[in-house]
Amino acid sequence: MPKTKPYLLYLFITLIVIAFITLLGPEEQSLGANVRLVYLHGAWVLTAEIVFIAAALAGLLGLVLRRDLFHTWSAALGRTGIIFWVTYLPLSILAMQSNWNGLFLAEPRFRLAMIFAVTGILLQLGLWLFNISWLTSLANIFYIIALRVIFASAENIMHPPPSPIFNSGNFVIIGFFVGLNLLAWLAAYFLTRILLNLKPAS
Repeated sequence: MPKTKPYLLYLFITLIVIAFITLLGPEEQSLGANVRLVYLHGAWVLTAEIVFIAAALAGLLGLVLRRDLFHTWSAALGRTGIIFWVTYLPLSILAMQSNWNGLFLAEPRFRLAMIFAVTGILLQLGLWLFNISWLTSLANIFYIIALRVIFASAENIMHPPPSPIFNSGNFVIIGFFVGLNLLAWLAAYFLTRILLNLKPAS
């Protein structure tokens, strides 16, 4: 617990800073101030995916090098990733409600996000209960592969490619979004450090 306390404080402070920075985000011509929710939900889901990738890479290193350290990091990162993924969903709902005055829950990518959230929660709970390091690493590898393959072929309706932010040509918005992502990554790091110190299921 003593090792966890400072990271809990760092995580709390980072989340407060993220909330404050989001409120100061640049407005957009068509969405106005409501675009700030879009920035936040975008940063949150990107962070979740990056953490899933990190969990897979750590797991791969654990399997190849047979080092428990990498398996431990893979487990913690996988749990961090699913926390970010699940908490991104209400942000997405808020963004839809604020900007488009309604919920389009049947939107393909949102529906898939819900499926992967439920699957991810059940998967991480199962891995926690079994507490088999190589199985956790292997599962984290297959999870992000499945997520990326399925989302790559998903229909885009409310998420038109390429990225509206990075193709906006507005360097204030781009810079703000990059900064928001960096803060979200920092929050993910602190959360991972907290989860690293939690005892696995016995």
